[in-house]
Amino acid sequence: MVTFGVLGPLVAEDGLGPVGLRGPRHRAVLARLLIARRRVVPVRSLVADLWDDPPDGAVGAIQTFIGALRQAIEPDRPPRTPARLLVTSAPGYALRAEPDAVDAWRFEAALAESAELLSAGRADTALSCLDSALALWRGPAYSEFSDEHWARAEITRLDELRLLAVERRAEAGLELGRAADVAADLRAHVADHPWREHGWRLLALALYRSGRQGEALAALRAAKDVFVADLGLDPGPELRKLEADMLVQAPELTPSVAHELIGRDAELAQLTAAAKNVLARRKLGLVLVSGDAGAGKTALAEALADRLGWTTAWGRNPEGDGVPSAWPWTQILTSLAKAGRGSTRFELHQAVVSYVASAAEPLLLILDDLHRAGEDTLALLGALLASSLPRAVLIVATFRSTEISAELTELLARAARAEPVRIYVGGLSLPAVGELVRATTHRDVSAATAKVIHERSGGNPFFVRELARLFSSDGESALSGVPAGVRDVIRHRLLALPDAARTVLRQAAVIGHHFDLDLLIPLSGNEDVVLDTVDSALPMGFLVETGGLRFAHALVRDALYEEISVVRRGRWHAAVAEILERLRPDDVEALAHHFLLAEGHQDKTVRYAAAAAERAERRFAPHEAARLWQAALDVHDGDARTRLDLIMGLGRALAVTGELETARQHRAAALAEDLGDPVLTAQVIGAFDVPGIWTTNDDPALAEQIVAITERTLTALPPDMLALRSRLLSTIAMELRGTRSPRGRDAATEAEAIARRLADPGLLAFALNGRFMHTFERAGLAPQRAAIGRELVSLAANHELVAFEVLGHLILMQAHSALAEFSTADSHAAAADRLGDQHEIPLVGVFTDWYSALRGPRSEAEAKYRAAAARLSGTGMRGMEPGLLPLALLSLQPELKVDLTEDWGPYLPWVQPLGLLSAGDHAGAVAALHDVPDSPRDLLYEARVCLLAAAASQLGQESVKRWAHRELLPAAGELAGAGSGLLSFGPVSRFL
Repeated sequence: MVTFGVLGPLVAEDGLGPVGLRGPRHRAVLARLLIARRRVVPVRSLVADLWDDPPDGAVGAIQTFIGALRQAIEPDRPPRTPARLLVTSAPGYALRAEPDAVDAWRFEAALAESAELLSAGRADTALSCLDSALALWRGPAYSEFSDEHWARAEITRLDELRLLAVERRAEAGLELGRAADVAADLRAHVADHPWREHGWRLLALALYRSGRQGEALAALRAAKDVFVADLGLDPGPELRKLEADMLVQAPELTPSVAHELIGRDAELAQLTAAAKNVLARRKLGLVLVSGDAGAGKTALAEALADRLGWTTAWGRNPEGDGVPSAWPWTQILTSLAKAGRGSTRFELHQAVVSYVASAAEPLLLILDDLHRAGEDTLALLGALLASSLPRAVLIVATFRSTEISAELTELLARAARAEPVRIYVGGLSLPAVGELVRATTHRDVSAATAKVIHERSGGNPFFVRELARLFSSDGESALSGVPAGVRDVIRHRLLALPDAARTVLRQAAVIGHHFDLDLLIPLSGNEDVVLDTVDSALPMGFLVETGGLRFAHALVRDALYEEISVVRRGRWHAAVAEILERLRPDDVEALAHHFLLAEGHQDKTVRYAAAAAERAERRFAPHEAARLWQAALDVHDGDARTRLDLIMGLGRALAVTGELETARQHRAAALAEDLGDPVLTAQVIGAFDVPGIWTTNDDPALAEQIVAITERTLTALPPDMLALRSRLLSTIAMELRGTRSPRGRDAATEAEAIARRLADPGLLAFALNGRFMHTFERAGLAPQRAAIGRELVSLAANHELVAFEVLGHLILMQAHSALAEFSTADSHAAAADRLGDQHEIPLVGVFTDWYSALRGPRSEAEAKYRAAAARLSGTGMRGMEPGLLPLALLSLQPELKVDLTEDWGPYLPWVQPLGLLSAGDHAGAVAALHDVPDSPRDLLYEARVCLLAAAASQLGQESVKRWAHRELLPAAGELAGAGSGLLSFGPVSRFL
């Protein structure tokens, strides 16, 4: 079945992938028929809609468009059989798409279904339904036809339905108790659509239910201001009633809501098993549920109560003073029988034991937050356990494992005789964190985002939810911060420690997430205080011991760090750096980190940051290297030579990370310096040994400047400096890529010879890259390039030269594509992708995306090429981007029909003869064919010559045909253009 997408740019897909829809008027006809929703659109209406001033032959053009569309969306229809999808029906045409074949129609159906689900009380299903419906929107409806009069009404109608879906989704979220998330979503909604009263009402209600009553009333006042200022009207009765209800805190504004338990199946199964055991033995049982604050102990007990359906009574231990003694048991008695408290401890004990003994079975008693329990509460629990009642009674007691008092310790020891089930509620697993983040934000999240949240939260559900809300409102960059709710909890728990211990923990936070005592003790200056702090912080859950000491959660460390004043932080970082210099002078990464955050110490900061950047480059961490080079450059205020080293290091790292334009700017700035020293100049030039795969320079003017400076430097360089000479020669070879100059090839040959003599793997890899750039002097040299690629892969893999290993795989992908050895090319493309993903090299995907379009089904090729071109845009690869997409799309056409209105960039001279021929200008085509300049010798040389051969054949130009035959004959067994790894015009032999 063919499906159509109109909620965004117009697209069509069949079982094989995207369907090519030809030109803008073809697409307009299809859009007009889709808007008609299976109804007939007269031909005269199509003509009037497509042209303000219809030309002669407009009806015939419509018929041509219809024929082309039928061929695209019904390619398997036998000749001379009636169309089934795009049908002729007097007085025009109709598109008989299935009800679920158009995304807008599916969206409307889902919107209607969501209303029924909400009415039936199925808010969770309604929310899922609306999420799926809104996900269908890829952009504005019929986006490319927004200026067409025939599309405006339908666009307006669909936009209105989308706004309704957003508000209905908010209603479902409020029903599910997700008020904070709804509020975050609706702020943008009312800002974009300030006249929608229902949107304001939902926002205010969401804020109110989030405990933000002041903000809720402020939202209602803002709505009133908008209506009065813009429309001269007061808000409607719904908003006025909501404001009145909020002012009196009407109870109906805050309905109770059930919450989903995520990632606790194993713990819930243990609780359920304990309950079954109590029921089977008719004997009182005890379950002790412990864990950190926010681990979800109470939620687990609530889930058990929901699952069992037993008579349940809760006894909660509130925080703070002034709570009556044994208050949780009073709550339990009140819950069970409205009974009063006894006047003495003995009477209360008797009342509890007596009532439990006579209560209906089975009975679930939940004592929550037992770590806060007073002496009487704990004593009564001990008495109940000692009574050994022959009753089906399960007691579930929750407490924080990090806040166990002496009284609770004593009770737990006595309770051991009852053989309790002990459940520790630890951090959630990574998959469970991802699920909880999705449930909290009501949106899909990447695996990388879930991993960051898991690492920072330690899987603590409270921390996860707070980070998820921060992510939802402020984006991924906010995940490095500490949510306000988490900060408040951590600060409150820290108050249990003495001032000196809190200071030590802050000093540990300055050292980092992991820290060693050999750093912390000299920083503190008091070993006993440090050891006492560790002894206290470990059982409280602030620290853990795992082959050393670390903070239990990154959020704990960050909350402590944020409490330190900027001045004190700087001094402590400087002190840590000085201790590190004495103890671990080779730990340049840590030294760079602390000196960069310290005050003063400029020279050391630059030295260690540069050393750490070089080490990052050696282990191929280019993003980290770029950060460190930039940090060193920001601090540096000294000699020009060091500054140039930093600039070139930064440019080199940025080029690998895909920031080509910025890298070029840094390189140009460095070369603009008049250094007056050929050795220093050679070092600056040679520092930019970044691999290159495309054979056209991105900046020819800069390349010409580099070649001139490099040639002068070579002449002045002492003859014994062979390594620098090799680098300079390789630089010349790289910068002369795509030219006819023999100097590039000669320089690459000499550079390679020197590198082999010196047995320097890095020099040799760079020289081989230079030689690769000059294996295009004639057609048919793919085998030579394959040999270079094989050597590069072997050399780079053996010496951890990751960037050159990627280059080798890409060269082999190209060369084997040219030779039509696609299984081998596929393996090298996959290897390049793996390395690119592993080391975060974004430009790898630019090339492999184009290769995927070349290799994929022809029906998917156009869409893939367009996607690949979109990714290429903005990469700074100016030598590759212009004209490449039209050339790739032309390669998909067997008839090679060229539309000269397209932007062909540098390929225009080679397609112009075919374009003029397509337009009926035979004489112009012949003239253009004979005016074509000499082709650059690059990855697309064979493709250009094949286009000229095709034009010469159609124009009967024998001399050009003979020339093309001579040029192409060495590549007779190859595919034209496939050596680029991007596109192919088919076998070269077809053009001979």
